[in-house]
Amino acid sequence: MKHHLVVKMRRRLPEPPRIPDWITFITDKSSVVTSVDAQVDAVLRAAGRLFWVTHEYAPALDGWAALEVHHGLDRTYRLVLQQGEDRLPDEVLLKLAAQPSVESAHQLEVGGADLPDNLPVAVATARGVDDGGRGLIGLDFARALSRGRRDVRVAVLDTGINLDHPELRGKIVAKADFVDLQGLDTSSFVGDFLGADDDPEDELGHGTHVAGIIAAEGVGMDPGIAPGCSLMAVRVLATLRSGGRDQGAGVVDNINPGIKFAADNDADVINMSLGIRHVGGGLPHEDVIRYALARGVTVVAASGNDGTDTKYYPGALPGVVAVGAVDGEGRVASFTSYGAQITVVAPGVNILSSFAHGRYAVASGTSQASPCVAGAVALLKSFARDNGVRLGPDDVLRILRETSDRPDRRLRSTHAGYGVLNMTDAFKWLMASLN
Repeated sequence: MKHHLVVKMRRRLPEPPRIPDWITFITDKSSVVTSVDAQVDAVLRAAGRLFWVTHEYAPALDGWAALEVHHGLDRTYRLVLQQGEDRLPDEVLLKLAAQPSVESAHQLEVGGADLPDNLPVAVATARGVDDGGRGLIGLDFARALSRGRRDVRVAVLDTGINLDHPELRGKIVAKADFVDLQGLDTSSFVGDFLGADDDPEDELGHGTHVAGIIAAEGVGMDPGIAPGCSLMAVRVLATLRSGGRDQGAGVVDNINPGIKFAADNDADVINMSLGIRHVGGGLPHEDVIRYALARGVTVVAASGNDGTDTKYYPGALPGVVAVGAVDGEGRVASFTSYGAQITVVAPGVNILSSFAHGRYAVASGTSQASPCVAGAVALLKSFARDNGVRLGPDDVLRILRETSDRPDRRLRSTHAGYGVLNMTDAFKWLMASLN
């Protein structure tokens, strides 16, 4: 298997020949580029490494748009080493990153969905087990005004979605699988972890659970927050087996094209119930999250599940709606990480939803709180669109800031952000602003 490096240059490389994106290059090597510039070429060849040059991202259209160029996506490259599985020695990578023509350089790293210990437990009869905190967040008032619009899309970047689940059948309007662990140690992974494609079937259940919270039809459980909205299934995490348990894990840089895919395919909301620690170099997902926000996409992310002040990304990035979890009484869950600037908290304890292989499950985590907020944002965007208005990311943040239920007199608290999501007040605020 080939090892990959991600290099962001200070200038885009001259083309032609046209440089393919790395996913296209995996199956089509008709266009081959083997040189970056004299500086980069010299460092890698001195280390005995030959490579192919690919783009980290695919342009949305035939050429790079101004917004893509503005955020540096056109000059971010993935170098696919032609031989050997070994990672570059640190001194070679440091020398590469120090070249005047290079803005940043790093090797692929594995990250994933940081799950609490109480993993999903399949249940035989789902309906009536739990209301998912609907009373706590005032969902009934909001749903009297909107169940969501089909042209409002929520992208679920996760372990995939069970495409034929009765709760989700017919709701998925776009799908892609960006999981490809070539060049990494895959001895602890099971199932599908090689070859990015268009089949995002969920093997773990995490993504299906998230998707059900957002948009379940209500066949064997209470309907999701926004059952009338559409879903985009974007698989970015595979199944890692460690210590007798399975969890979602994948290459951090493979998540980035998934974010761009969602933004380029008309996502209105992106939900990311996953978190990556910052281990060096640039902040994870920073460029492409800025790009998505600039396209008007609201990005909602879990704050993390270790109960500490650790920052997890993308939740800790500016402009992202970072979500913590509360129990059925509105108390912040002990596992909620608070390193990110939490925006709001939402129900995330003992939440019933759809699961892999047509089943249902109960699970807890900020992974469950995040899609609750993503669904609420989708409903707000649907109602606004019904009234001829499109809500942007800043609009959404303002609504959440102004209408959430604060735990005390402070405008914002470290553990609860602006407070518990309140959909009744959010819709009242939106209706007043539309008049």
